[in-house]
Amino acid sequence: MSVSILQRQSTAMRRIHPSPSVAIVGATGAVGAELIGCLERRNFPLSRLKLLASPRSAGRTLTFQGRDVVIDGLTPMSFDGVDVALFAAGSGVSKDHARRAAADGTIVIDNSSAFRMDDDVPLVVPEVNADTLGTHHNLIANPNCTAAISVMALWPLYRENKIRRVIAATYQAASGAGAAAMEELRASTEAHLTGRAYEPRVLPHPYAFNIFSHNDTVDLESGENGEEIKAARELRKLMCAPDLRVGITCVRVPVFRAHTIAMTVEFERPLSPDQAREILGAAPGVDIVDDRNANRFPMPRDATGRDNVLVGRFRADKSDPTGHSLALMVAGDQLLKGAALNAVQIAEALMK
Repeated sequence: MSVSILQRQSTAMRRIHPSPSVAIVGATGAVGAELIGCLERRNFPLSRLKLLASPRSAGRTLTFQGRDVVIDGLTPMSFDGVDVALFAAGSGVSKDHARRAAADGTIVIDNSSAFRMDDDVPLVVPEVNADTLGTHHNLIANPNCTAAISVMALWPLYRENKIRRVIAATYQAASGAGAAAMEELRASTEAHLTGRAYEPRVLPHPYAFNIFSHNDTVDLESGENGEEIKAARELRKLMCAPDLRVGITCVRVPVFRAHTIAMTVEFERPLSPDQAREILGAAPGVDIVDDRNANRFPMPRDATGRDNVLVGRFRADKSDPTGHSLALMVAGDQLLKGAALNAVQIAEALMK
């Protein structure tokens, strides 16, 4: 039964029950698995966990806190009695079910791109803009992984010294395209090393020992792909910086998980590498990896399985003689801060 418009408006400041019933939509996918793991590791105080997936997965079980939980097939009635639903099943599923569930009283935290740029839906990274949760109407969007990881480095700097422009290149792991892409990387690498042919099935180009432009759809007029468009728009919304200039090139690399981003950032005032290191060293959710002597900087290998985002390789941009521009590198686990962890942190923020 749907609530009225007046009732939906009254949910704007609603917080989560201290011991909520939680559902995961897309529980069998890569992000779904990480959502289960995050809830368990962080001792999220749920009263019941409901796992939802496509009908073909119904009846299977997954383990949570040492016990088997049966997966149910997703239907419009799946959210009855559910306080919080964590969606990780793609934009099509979210468009079919998320707003209906929200209207019926479930707080939905959606990992897809379906609602991120909707004016009535807050797009949230808790370390950056948790204050916008006060405007939610039972529907909250989790950002694109590139935007979520990038903003962890950009926001603390922006607060101290307004950013005018960001130029970035991403090195994105298979995890960003889901479990099937991760398996394709494994299988194609094994085939390559043993001299066997392998025809790509998930991604458009051979993945082993190769890099290629991100596989999202390319806008024929601008030449930008969907990942680049999403990351730029979402950074502006997250930072409440509509005039922020962002130029980004997104590339898929043969890494299982954790994205790396090289960026050059232009500030309103000069900013030294030491100042940036000090600012980010005090930022929540950030670890500094910046050892020039050992030539050790943020790497996906080190970021994999880690909650915090790694930031380092601070250096002045010598192409800008004014001293306003700084280069740095960022690495973060796409399945954690870029997806599941951030969603769970949003739910935690709503309980405070």
